Amino acid sequence: MFETPDSSLYPLHCCKTLHMVRAFYDRTKLAQASKCECKFDMLSSVLGSKVDILRKQVAIIGIASRVELVVTSPLTRAMQTAVGVFGGGDYNDSDSSPPLMVAGAGKSDRAAISSSKCPPFLTMELCREHMGPHSCEQRKSISECQTLFPAIDFSLVETDEDVLWKPNTREKEYDIAACGVAFLNWLLTRMEKEIVVVSHKGFLKHTMALFGKDCHPLVRNEIRKEFKNCELRSFVVSHRSAIGTSVLVTNFSRYIPPVPDVPNHDDGEKNMENEQTYLQNNQNPPKKNKNKTKRRNTLAGRRLTSDESQRPLEIFQLCNADAQP
Repeated sequence: MFETPDSSLYPLHCCKTLHMVRAFYDRTKLAQASKCECKFDMLSSVLGSKVDILRKQVAIIGIASRVELVVTSPLTRAMQTAVGVFGGGDYNDSDSSPPLMVAGAGKSDRAAISSSKCPPFLTMELCREHMGPHSCEQRKSISECQTLFPAIDFSLVETDEDVLWKPNTREKEYDIAACGVAFLNWLLTRMEKEIVVVSHKGFLKHTMALFGKDCHPLVRNEIRKEFKNCELRSFVVSHRSAIGTSVLVTNFSRYIPPVPDVPNHDDGEKNMENEQTYLQNNQNPPKKNKNKTKRRNTLAGRRLTSDESQRPLEIFQLCNADAQP
């Protein structure tokens, strides 16, 4: 009897590529905010050389050209990182679309960043930083953020003011992990196949800790190790549920002529003759079984309208909250 393989196999349409990025932060400004000398989430006065280096790297290795969506935390330092790395070039007045970030945002020396020739950007509360008593973990109002980042989509943020942040209250770790699961479930419902997520140290730490239980320690440590400042890591995520939104675009199995495979070059000419003979004798494709098609459509409609279609998607390699690392 064969042993169970150490690898896992999933259909391509059930998988997504996620590029997880830890937002750039200014140590000096965050230290000031932790002493309550500053109010609200801190804008970095300079995006920093780390953002410039990461932007060049994603362009060289081709990530920038493949990304279909950028999802960012609504904290301003995360949005700065997102547009600095994956945004368009310098914005000019001739552009028909609004800029991703206005010039001098947060008293920085940065020019406005264009929203052309780049993927769409949107914000999600689920991937914001671990909330605590420090004012740097409280986001600005959405109306204020929209003036600084006009082309970012804030429609998924429900309230203008930050009603989630509570002074003198530290968010529990299992609450962050629950947000991470809900966030990944939401990502799996998106049509995009390659997505960038720009978040923060605390959120990434507690979310990634849910994965890798059944992996080799080297792989598990790579998944769970702490993200450095402005670090990017790429992962593939999949769900084992039958529910999915992606269309099968690479699979093909219908009307393939049942001719033998060519084992070597010598049999190629004979195999081609067999294939031509088959095609001549079978000009019309086989007729569909109407009863079978009707039954299949009925079952599909019933599945889509059932309560089961609303259940959360399963996450590949998701561990129980009480699992030991």
